[in-house]
Amino acid sequence: MACLPSLSLAATVGLDPSSLRSRVSGHVSPLAVEKPPGICCGTNNASASPTATLEVESLDFREGLSVLEDGTGLGPFDYVPLLQECMERRLVSDAEAVHAHIIKTGAREDLYVMTFLVNVYAQCGAMIAARKVFDGLPRRNVVTWTTLITGYVHNSEPELAIRVYLEMLEAGSYPTNYTLGIALNACSSLRSLELGKQIHAYIVKYRIEQDASIGNALCSLYSKFGNLDYAVKTFRGITEKNVISWTAIISACSENGEAASGLSFFSEMLWENVEPNEFTLTCVLSLCCTVMSLSLGKQVHSLSIKSGYQLNLPVRNSAMYLYLKCGLVDEAYKLFNEIESSSLVTWNAIIAGHVQIMDFASDNLSAYQGGTRALEIFLRMIHSGLKPDLFTFSSVLTLCSKLVAQEQGEQIHAQTIKTGCLSDVVVGSALVNMYSKCGSIRRASKAFVEMSTRTLISWTTMITNFAIHGKTQQALQLFEDMRLVGVKPNQITFVGVLAACGRSLMVDEALNYFEMMQKEYRIKPVMDHFELLVDMFVMSGRIDEAFDLIKKMHYEPNEFIWSALITGARLHRNPELGLYAAERLIKLEPRDSETCVPLLKMYRAVERWIDMLNVEKLMRELQPVKLRDWSWICIKGKVYSFEPNEQFCPGNNMEMHMLLEDLLGRAKTLGYEFSGSSELMDNEDANISSRIHQSEEFAIAFGLLNTPKAAPIQIIKNTSMCQNCHDFIKCLSILTARKIVIQDRKRLHKFVDGKCSCGDFWGLL
Repeated sequence: MACLPSLSLAATVGLDPSSLRSRVSGHVSPLAVEKPPGICCGTNNASASPTATLEVESLDFREGLSVLEDGTGLGPFDYVPLLQECMERRLVSDAEAVHAHIIKTGAREDLYVMTFLVNVYAQCGAMIAARKVFDGLPRRNVVTWTTLITGYVHNSEPELAIRVYLEMLEAGSYPTNYTLGIALNACSSLRSLELGKQIHAYIVKYRIEQDASIGNALCSLYSKFGNLDYAVKTFRGITEKNVISWTAIISACSENGEAASGLSFFSEMLWENVEPNEFTLTCVLSLCCTVMSLSLGKQVHSLSIKSGYQLNLPVRNSAMYLYLKCGLVDEAYKLFNEIESSSLVTWNAIIAGHVQIMDFASDNLSAYQGGTRALEIFLRMIHSGLKPDLFTFSSVLTLCSKLVAQEQGEQIHAQTIKTGCLSDVVVGSALVNMYSKCGSIRRASKAFVEMSTRTLISWTTMITNFAIHGKTQQALQLFEDMRLVGVKPNQITFVGVLAACGRSLMVDEALNYFEMMQKEYRIKPVMDHFELLVDMFVMSGRIDEAFDLIKKMHYEPNEFIWSALITGARLHRNPELGLYAAERLIKLEPRDSETCVPLLKMYRAVERWIDMLNVEKLMRELQPVKLRDWSWICIKGKVYSFEPNEQFCPGNNMEMHMLLEDLLGRAKTLGYEFSGSSELMDNEDANISSRIHQSEEFAIAFGLLNTPKAAPIQIIKNTSMCQNCHDFIKCLSILTARKIVIQDRKRLHKFVDGKCSCGDFWGLL
């Protein structure tokens, strides 16, 4: 069985009037030699008849149509250039005019011309007209069937494509390799692996699986269903692999989270002397981004320049995104500024890149600076006249959630409503997350309820957000609602459910959900699940059960779990278990000084001074420079930062200091007591004899003096909060009747009426 022949015609077609009016002598219908129109995706070309040629000259398209209006008689093949122009310009109305003239002159009897007309309508998106022409054909060949099938696939109607494919088989017409490849693409779009396997069986029966076009389609099909092994096996079976074959398998590895395998295939491709195209290079740069391999990414970028793709926009966008994610902001901006006419994709890439690098920032202050820069880029994009799309809104809403910038988030919310993008499930989920991270669980819940459609990600996001805000019952009820509507939870969903149980110390309920996860949904527990259960046991004082669970784990306990057990043993006076956990933690060679804090406290409690000194030495080696205590607040679009020393604070220092001293005195009437020690999670400071106001307290004072009385105060802190500040701010939320939201290095704290959303377990771990 041969592949569908590919025919070509000059891209720019023109005829002079005399050529249009004259019949080509000796013209033979292309049907006689089975010459079909080109129907390959991305190129819509046709060739001259092999027995006759038609010389073309420059002619305005409208002038060509006027020849038809003159009633001049034309041969069937003379319509092809005009139809080609209609297809390239997507002119359905003009195609209909040519179609009418074809009917009038009787040229509809020519199968080649009518097949070309089906292709024109399909490429213009007019599939109803294409089907009508197809149904009116007196006879059909495999090219005609394939043209209609291809049209349905390219117009996102795969179900109709499969229906036509089955009609073709019932009519006794045998598919070509190209037809089978298109049918497999339709199966991928339909997410129908079963149907794809049936077509695969047909392919195996006729022993044509070695063909490149079929092998490429099979590779993509199995990749979309997560069966990378079958995709690789299909790829290996292709006898003559082309650049599309290599790109397909590299993309398959990318889609299935096997970045290293994808890069290995790329290396093998170069070894086979296959030149990569822009799609290959874009995919490989994305893989370099995934594994954070800057050196390899630079080599691929250099190869793209050497191969002539230095001006290719997708390649440049991928390289720019790689440099951003790896922290080379200047290199990324250089690429961005070199692009003469930046598309929306480019703007989206640089904004999304800034969102990504926030996760890799060394501290909250660096992350905040990168985030504000991304917001400035977004404003530049708006001023340039480009309209944001779904991807833009999703990235910017995520940005606002990381910056705890509710004011800006509300403005983006308004734009999503105005543009109609709020109906998109990704944008809706990002909006829910933004309001939750900014401390407004009520507005997050409202945004979730108003979503037109909800996916597993949407449900999981809302359940997790309820858990973060200490809304245990709402989280568990939403989980049951999700199950009721038939959405199956995944591992991450159960992380949110267990976290919700942990906030209320519902240990037994958590164990029931843990069992449900394994038995009912066949989900294997991951480390996050065990961490939450151990955390719960420790907080509820069930230390022995925590240790029993650790012994039953099929994972090696990590630093977090041993630290939790040490903390629980110290608080509940079980020194033997604490020392056992301490020995295990030391063997792990902790890479973070914060992990050593429980260990330090454990040795101090049992008066093992030499061990304590060794831990302190280790902490100094791990973190030679202590993070500076910074907090900042955004008011009316301007950022104000604060340090513990009021001399370096913006605003009226004396006024802020007097306000804090007044609030401190009033807090003592509510039972607040200064413990004499600031137990920072970042470090273990020495005892402090006098009360020193921390950076977040100055930020709160500044917010109280410069915002309306009912406005919430939202702050970001570079380090973790100490117990003194945490207790003091709980009192402030009562004294000032304000909602105070603080995002520190570890978690979100929402203080309302003397209570914190963290459940006062802020510093347990």
